[in-house]
Amino acid sequence: MKEGFYKKLVERKQQAKKSFAVLIDPDKVDALTIDKIIALSVPAKVDYFFIGGSLVISSHLDECIQQIKASCNIPVVLFPGSPSQVSKYADALLYLSLISGRNAELLIGQHVLSAPFVKSSGLEIMPTGYIVVDGGAPTTVSYISNAAPIPCDKTDIAMCTAMAGEMLGMKLIYMDAGSGAKHPISEKMIEKVSSSVDLPIIVGGGIIEPEKAYLNCKAGADIVVVGNAIEKDASLINEMCAAVHSSFVQA
Repeated sequence: MKEGFYKKLVERKQQAKKSFAVLIDPDKVDALTIDKIIALSVPAKVDYFFIGGSLVISSHLDECIQQIKASCNIPVVLFPGSPSQVSKYADALLYLSLISGRNAELLIGQHVLSAPFVKSSGLEIMPTGYIVVDGGAPTTVSYISNAAPIPCDKTDIAMCTAMAGEMLGMKLIYMDAGSGAKHPISEKMIEKVSSSVDLPIIVGGGIIEPEKAYLNCKAGADIVVVGNAIEKDASLINEMCAAVHSSFVQA
């Protein structure tokens, strides 16, 4: 099993360094699109590629990751929507438990089924408390999970959910408003969660402007993830990445 990726995430958090991740859904890209994203991401100094989606009905997950690995040194992290979305070619896996929902299948059921396969993959496994927040539009993850998202104004629920995840042994907290969210997660909620746990905080969903990415980092996000906006306009990569990195203030 690979090791060291999570240690670097923790070190970056301790140094107050913020990271930017480009989310790539294998269902929505081809080889030319991936090449374009890589060509923009390398000079922009993108920190990570997150790979995955709620469905991933295509069969080229491995090929997508191999293409990235052959072209650059940006780490690839799997953000799986199901146990089938595992590839030994990635650097690490977000082992997601939907702690904001009450569907036992996504809290532990799917993990039991996937455990032997995931362990044999050799990937670095990072237990991740996945918190879905209402972004003002129905999302695939809410439909698939049959779980209601946390209302966008219920910051105390988000805080307590993250605290419970930390005490249950999660290593990361991922707050997600969902792909194509009309309203990204508020800085107030991010700040509430970040100030209540010691874990690295990942935030994604509905982030379409660099200023919002910057404000998320200032509120306490350690990694900002953008996917849908970049699918529509890949040139945003440079601005988004610059905004996230500019939020770092050395102590």
